[in-house]
Amino acid sequence: MYLNSKLINNEIHNVFKLVKTVPNLKRASEFYKNILGADNVSEAVPQPEHGVYTVSVNLGNIKIELWHPYGDKSPIQNFLDRNKNGGIHHVCIEVENVTEAIKDLTSKGIKTLDTKPKIGAHGNPSCLLHPKSCNGMGMLVELAEIKKN
Repeated sequence: MYLNSKLINNEIHNVFKLVKTVPNLKRASEFYKNILGADNVSEAVPQPEHGVYTVSVNLGNIKIELWHPYGDKSPIQNFLDRNKNGGIHHVCIEVENVTEAIKDLTSKGIKTLDTKPKIGAHGNPSCLLHPKSCNGMGMLVELAEIKKN
């Protein structure tokens, strides 16, 4: 089974962001800003409840979020231990209604890591699909309901 707009009875809007883990947040931020010319690179924001520091990068119409471990028990540290140079951790896909998306997916045999949405690092309801349900994509898939201002 593959995740596409036909699999869930929920409108998929777009890829909201790519999340990349990095071993050195300052060097990664400088690369996007000074080498690739990203027009907006945020300062590092500690997210202790999620175990990460985050830096948001806007590179044209692409939003990239850099993650670096926060604290000794950060789940991101395990990822960096296996991938010394970091790498794409997950892709976040914007959906109309994450609660309905979870119901749709679980009814079709797709497992999620949570049975109901959690509030993500930016205050959006979201859920992660179980990696074994993602047909060997090699990264996590997050579904998020992005609140419009």
